[in-house]
Amino acid sequence: MLDVLGYLAVSDEAQLDVYFSHPCYDFSSRDEALRLRVSGGRAVLCYKGPRQPSRVKKRLEVEVAVSDASSTVRLLKALGFRELARIEKRRRVFKRSNVTIALDEVKGLGPFVEVEAPSESAVLKAMYELGFSEKDIVRETYLELALKSKKSSNTDSE
Repeated sequence: MLDVLGYLAVSDEAQLDVYFSHPCYDFSSRDEALRLRVSGGRAVLCYKGPRQPSRVKKRLEVEVAVSDASSTVRLLKALGFRELARIEKRRRVFKRSNVTIALDEVKGLGPFVEVEAPSESAVLKAMYELGFSEKDIVRETYLELALKSKKSSNTDSE
């Protein structure tokens, strides 16, 4: 369907997202996150700022490419960070002009569609074009969903 709408496939890869917490700084209470993404032989450290008021999920993201994922993890742990969660997914990315569509299959969570565009109206337009409405927007992040799922499974097993 995406090809009929003019989207071109640009990548298909496995991604591992490792999220970190720190004992002196509570990312979750500030609606922030620190993530290391490893994919296709590349690694990127990303700070995600608090979600901004919007009809779609919108937040500051600052990304830094790192040359060695394992050394980056060792550095973060030496600074007091601890691994909070690992999220594995298969991501297929499609692009048309300034809109990016990611079809994600997230291990333990299921399938998701992520729409990225330069403005809220462009995101909403692409969503409507794909047959989605605002009620289909998942407000939680993959990290929040994974932690909620983990908590639920721990509660079920007790």
